[in-house]
Amino acid sequence: MFVGDEVGLDISFDVARARLARLAQGGWLSRVSEVSYGLGVSGLSRVGALGLSREVRVQVRELVERDGSAGLAIRWEVAGPGGGLFPVLDADITVHPAAENTSLLTLAGAYRPPLGVLGQALDRTVLHRVAAATVRNFLSRLAAEIMGQPGPADSGTDLSSLPCAPQTP
Repeated sequence: MFVGDEVGLDISFDVARARLARLAQGGWLSRVSEVSYGLGVSGLSRVGALGLSREVRVQVRELVERDGSAGLAIRWEVAGPGGGLFPVLDADITVHPAAENTSLLTLAGAYRPPLGVLGQALDRTVLHRVAAATVRNFLSRLAAEIMGQPGPADSGTDLSSLPCAPQTP
């Protein structure tokens, strides 16, 4: 299944590219990926029910420049017991020049729903909305960091309206 989002940045392409590279090299991108993906996984697993792992493995490739843009590849997956019950996301994060002092940050990716045909049915009813919310949360955090602004709160991925979302007391 495909998932993606985009955010306009009020900084030049050169500044956005340099900051994205610094975030990827400094480990920030991996840490925020773990937080964002972990929020989505928590919603799907009812915060660790059934002893399923919520340990997130994040892999990030080096930033490359091509055709006037800069981007990197990222992979999110749950490691450990039950990891095969959660989707794996492979995505490209790209910064494109938009105008003289603005740029566009995009994430375009694909994930494989777990559990074969059952997973595909779940994707149509729940998983795709969780994936879209998770990507939106992550990209908002990344855009805020690139622009040097405060990011959204940790609860920024709103999973409360989904049937499998954790219930708050």
